[in-house]
Parts: sequence; structure tokens; C-alpha cells
Amino acid sequence: MMEFRKILVPVDFSKYSEEALQQAIELAKAFGSELHLLHCYQINPAAVSPYGIVIPENFEHDVRMAALRRLAEWRDKAIAAGCKVQEHISAHFPTEEIAAVAEQIGADLIVMGTRGLTGIKHVLLGSVAERTIRIAPCPVLTVKSPGE
Repeated sequence: MMEFRKILVPVDFSKYSEEALQQAIELAKAFGSELHLLHCYQINPAAVSPYGIVIPENFEHDVRMAALRRLAEWRDKAIAAGCKVQEHISAHFPTEEIAAVAEQIGADLIVMGTRGLTGIKHVLLGSVAERTIRIAPCPVLTVKSPGE
């Protein structure tokens, strides 16, 4: 039987990643695993540059700090459930960063939602979950939200 010592849980704060976190907590409790929460926030200045809009210098800092606060809330849920947790945050593209962090920490499993906050991007690019399954260095468990 596989042992899951380190479980990576990419979160985008959607209901889908909340369900994935709940499943990961159950697995972590069953296997005595350490959870690693990862949030990737993206700021794309190139998307607004053709319009002459300047993003304030402190904007990325403010987004990063807000993301850290939200991630801490999710960390606290896992700690309250009795799990050991580490947090990771990145401004990089989620799929590549999920694979990189999984490799870096030696993750035995990635647990993530089947969907997230991507909206129309899913139609154009495919989901983060689909791309992660293709490039992940370890097994990926995708979790559907209830009623999906």
C-alpha cells in the first residue's frame, strides 16, 4: 500500500478546493501525513499595458498579503483538524508551480479540486487540474464538489 507522507493541496479558495482540502485532511489523518497548502496568485501587468493603465507599486504586495491571510485561514482549518501543515505561496502560473513545489517537497500525492476560479479560461486553456495531471511528478487525486 502506498504511503502518503507529504500531501500537496493547491488551493484557489473556491468551493472545489475547499472540498479537496477536506479530503486531504482525512487522508492526512489516516496516514499521519503532513499537508502542504499552495496558493498561486497571478498579476498580469501585460494584460493592462495596452490601455495605458499603470499598476501601483504596492499592488502586488497588497495582493500577496491578502492571499497570505486567506491561506492562513485555510491552514488554521487543517491545524484544528489535527494536521501538520506548511504553507507555500507563489505568483507563478499554477500548473507549473504545483509540479515544481511537488517535486521540491517530495510530495507523495497532490489533492486538488476538479475545477476552480478559472471561468472562461477553462474553455480556452483546459483546467489547471487537467494540466497538472499531465506533468505532476506524483499521483494526483482530483476531487469533485458535492453535487457535481
